[in-house]
Amino acid sequence: MLNRVILIGRLTRDPELRYTAAGIPVARFTLAVDRTFTNQQGQRETDFIDIVVWRKQAEICTNNLSKGRLVAVEGRLQVRSYETQDGQKRRAAEVVADSVQFLDWPKAAAGTGGIESAGVEALGTEVEYNPDDVPF
Repeated sequence: MLNRVILIGRLTRDPELRYTAAGIPVARFTLAVDRTFTNQQGQRETDFIDIVVWRKQAEICTNNLSKGRLVAVEGRLQVRSYETQDGQKRRAAEVVADSVQFLDWPKAAAGTGGIESAGVEALGTEVEYNPDDVPF
């Protein structure tokens, strides 16, 4: 069996960093990914995919990514069920990232001679995932 997802897209908002009860960092953001084909009106449609990043990679993404940045995400698809406060059952699909690659230069680094000057030193840092760390 195989569960592998590779996406390239732009962040729709800044990553949100939180910590589990055990103090483990987890960041969430949404990636806008254009489809490769056009609809009947000749326009490309876009999918909005929720991404979850854990541990050190979560902190790196939160500190260095912002809305509009282009990234490649590699990970696995996770579908989880939960119950709302009013008792309704819901399902959510998201990609749990193993790797996030920054594919463009941050605006602050434009013309400054490199990404190091923007404080991005850990491109593509791999993160281990432990299911026991999931806060839900």
